[in-house]
Amino acid sequence: MYSDFDDRLRTDAVPLQDATLTVRIIKSFEYRTEKSLVLQHIDLTSTSVAHLKELAREAIVTQSGWKPYRNIVLDTLKLYTQAHGAKTTNLIINLENDDWILDDDTKLLVDLGFKNETEVSFFNKELYEAFKADPTTKWESDGVESKV
Repeated sequence: MYSDFDDRLRTDAVPLQDATLTVRIIKSFEYRTEKSLVLQHIDLTSTSVAHLKELAREAIVTQSGWKPYRNIVLDTLKLYTQAHGAKTTNLIINLENDDWILDDDTKLLVDLGFKNETEVSFFNKELYEAFKADPTTKWESDGVESKV
């Protein structure tokens, strides 16, 4: 048996000062339109919720491929999943656990339990509340709406 391998999960082996986060930028809940933004080398011990929002907004404005997302008012972050954790059955956002909404912009990510490979959703809260009240999707190819 090899003894020179680290048997810890990569999530636990990567330092909190060099994490990779995935931010799911949601344009439309009804049409399940989202694009993932991968942010590397994030220091979870010094990055606040507000700073994470700014990093995502800056990437949308400056990086190619984000033009369709530039007209959305993104104001809310919500934990989607942690690496090696259970994922929601909803493909676009976790509709359960509204306590996972990150509504305190001053909190540091490490204090919220973030670690390497955490995924968060970034969206417009008003659109989220409307979708939560009526979780109907309109993306099916046959034109039929369905409840999530």
